[in-house]
Amino acid sequence: MTAPRPGSAVPITLRSALVLAAASVAGLLMLLWPLIFSPAAGETRVDQPFIFMALMPVVVLVVIAELSEGGLDSKALAMLGVLSAINAAVRPLGAGVAGVEPIFFLLILGGRVFGAGFGFVLGATSLFASALLTSGVGPWLPFQMLCAAWVGMGAGLLPRRPTGRSEIAMLAVYTVVAAFAYGLLMNLSSWPFTLGIAIPGAEDSLAMVPGDPVLDNLQRFLVFTLLTSFWGWDLGRAITNVLLVVFLGPAVLTTLRRAARRARYLSKESA
Repeated sequence: MTAPRPGSAVPITLRSALVLAAASVAGLLMLLWPLIFSPAAGETRVDQPFIFMALMPVVVLVVIAELSEGGLDSKALAMLGVLSAINAAVRPLGAGVAGVEPIFFLLILGGRVFGAGFGFVLGATSLFASALLTSGVGPWLPFQMLCAAWVGMGAGLLPRRPTGRSEIAMLAVYTVVAAFAYGLLMNLSSWPFTLGIAIPGAEDSLAMVPGDPVLDNLQRFLVFTLLTSFWGWDLGRAITNVLLVVFLGPAVLTTLRRAARRARYLSKESA
């Protein structure tokens, strides 16, 4: 038995790859801004340039438009709409409860089957739709969209050779890595501006110190993450989605690949 020949519902051209890379670099700079820049003379903190925060949604939309230009046909658009709607509907079922976020399960499988470009767009649209549904629109949303887009894109870039149980094992490992990486990046977007931590006597040691060496601030950040989200939100996100991948993944992958074959994104060969 052979694995399905790889295909993509949203092909990535050289130009769109360059736009995607530029947007990713811009997003990383926004996340790392307080760590890599020192405060000006007479200032005690480094604020993110809010004009960049305003432009971040525009950057994400430009990338989506670039990826879909000439490559997002009606079938791919319909599949994107269905998967985004499902993700938006299931996210409120677990949001706010110990990191139970089943949205990443379908995001990862969708990226795996339909390719990296589709995974990127699915991640961004899923978080945007769920934010509208749950009134979760705020300055954090562009970062959520971009980080989720990276998760979906990464799933589409995984090796195509593994099939069957080895594929599920690979996806489970990726799910764990993606769950903790997403939490780490989202913490980094808010940690420099978090005032006060509910840990007696630890506030000063965990706060970012503008102008301190990057390694010192990173050490504080890692301790902050371990004490505030690693054992709760991030671990809960990882466990929930790994269980979904292991127990429901084979059936969902079969369904998505059947849809991909009908849309001619995959060959008729099946695992």
